[in-house]
Amino acid sequence: MAEMPQSSCLRCNFLKKSEESGCDSLPYVTKATPIGQHGRSNMKLLSCNANRPLAEAIADYLDTRLTRSEVKTFSDQEIFVRIDENVRGEDVFVIQSTSYPANDNLMQLLICMDALKRASARRITAVIPYFGYARQDRKTDGRTPISAKLVANLICSAGADRVLTVDLHAGQIQGFFDIPTDNLFGSPVMVDDIRERYGNKDLIVVSPDVGGVVRARSLAKRLEADLAIVDKRRPEAGKSEVMNIIGDVSGKRCIMLDDMCDSGGTLANAAAALKEHGAMSVSAYVTHGVLSNNAVQRIEKSVLDELVMTDSIQPPEDAIKSKSIRILPISPLLGEAIRRIANEESVSKLFDR
Repeated sequence: MAEMPQSSCLRCNFLKKSEESGCDSLPYVTKATPIGQHGRSNMKLLSCNANRPLAEAIADYLDTRLTRSEVKTFSDQEIFVRIDENVRGEDVFVIQSTSYPANDNLMQLLICMDALKRASARRITAVIPYFGYARQDRKTDGRTPISAKLVANLICSAGADRVLTVDLHAGQIQGFFDIPTDNLFGSPVMVDDIRERYGNKDLIVVSPDVGGVVRARSLAKRLEADLAIVDKRRPEAGKSEVMNIIGDVSGKRCIMLDDMCDSGGTLANAAAALKEHGAMSVSAYVTHGVLSNNAVQRIEKSVLDELVMTDSIQPPEDAIKSKSIRILPISPLLGEAIRRIANEESVSKLFDR
């Protein structure tokens, strides 16, 4: 996994870096107001089991600790949660991605919020770095569900007062929630890394499909780079076939941007097509490394030079050991957003240039 900063305090290290760079490469970082400075010291972080290392890194950034709790599974697979500290009147942030196993992790989140609500927590914020079921955001055929809306309803009913997430598969999912929802963008975390490694010489940002053009265009604008699009046809769910490249990638260093890497087929096929069209190199940056169905092996065997992803989902051991995959920490972005929510400050200003 990516190395932690030298300083023992992630926030200090992060802010120092932003000052040295003039806050241009890290536009979402500002001078931090310590939690509680405005009389809001009653804030607690609580983690379920989906991604404990990320929760600990967020706590480190905020210079606090995780609330003591117990989340376990009985022999019949029922989930039990117990909060081992007083949370009455507290502003509680529950950190839990609904990644694999999606149903177990979702139930942990729901039961944990129910426990907090019954313990008289003042406000409950569901911090969901990766929102599972997001790809089921519309009816694709007759007699099919809109599961993303169902999950949003469950989260609201369980007691959430607010939701904080990163790079929803479709931005309109924010409207599925009947409570305030902050959808952070993962691209600022990647901009600094791309500038450090590639500069902007011969750089072109590539959207691996038409649906990701807005996301790729935003990154291209930040990097002052050109934009290309991979036109693909998907014969069936989970499989993709590259058809055409829109834009000139010959002699260019291609940066593909997507919200997630699931099976890896889309990125592998797109990388092969870009190389066939004369690309000098092809790297892929994604926010969520779902990595299902031998995705790591597929990436390693592809012509991709590198897959870079954040730790919004706890990466599997083979991804950590892989020389083809690199992991960027997203804890500073989430930690800063949590700090701002706790202090009633603007979250949108994280992304102001």
